[in-house]
Amino acid sequence: MSGHSKWATTKHKKAAIDAKRAKAFAKYIKGIEVAARMGGADTAGNPALELAVSKAKKNSVPNDNIDRAVKRGAGLTGETIDYSEILYEARGPQGTALYIECLTDNKNRAASEVRVAVTRHGGTMADSGSVAYLFERKGVVEVARTDGLTEDDVLMAVLDAGADEVIEESEVFEVVSDATDLPGIRQALDASGLDYNNDDPQFRPTMTVDLDSEGAKKFLKLVDAVEELDDVQNVYSNADIPESVLAELDDED
Repeated sequence: MSGHSKWATTKHKKAAIDAKRAKAFAKYIKGIEVAARMGGADTAGNPALELAVSKAKKNSVPNDNIDRAVKRGAGLTGETIDYSEILYEARGPQGTALYIECLTDNKNRAASEVRVAVTRHGGTMADSGSVAYLFERKGVVEVARTDGLTEDDVLMAVLDAGADEVIEESEVFEVVSDATDLPGIRQALDASGLDYNNDDPQFRPTMTVDLDSEGAKKFLKLVDAVEELDDVQNVYSNADIPESVLAELDDED
């Protein structure tokens, strides 16, 4: 599930860690390939590629994988890299909405696999536009929580760079801004010496839907199934699982 949320760190989301790590690597590799295809293999003259490589390294993607991705994307290996970005809309349990972001070299495969994953796990595909209006494109940066670091400290570091708000979560501080202000937010955090990650544009819900335990179980299975698909880059949702429901689900494990 893209974007930090209070239920994203439960045991339900920690299953199959190796598989999810491999999926995360694939996501960063695709980003590098796309950037290299658009602007060439030289990071000095391709800011998008420099940023994609930086993110991959920050998330421990091996250098050999990064180098191969740059060469593939730039056409230096003879391979053709041609990805299309597609957004799918779906409905989940208890009125939840899912906005599914894909990056694929085969639109028909992506559409089929998303549809199958959604319908097999209790969801339904939605008409174009029927879910999109529930989300807004924002810039989100997750700042690592360290001893002594407060929400006010983070806010002071990013306020002049265009931050809308800083949200304190269990493991990170979320800095939320307009997507266009992300470069300035990154620079401000770098200047302040604050460690951060997941510094990407995201679709954030304008309103959330609380789930009960039964709805939460179905929702988590649905999201897991969609996230496992190779073409899926991010899954956004307006679902919120209250702490009491999380505790109930944890007790059942």
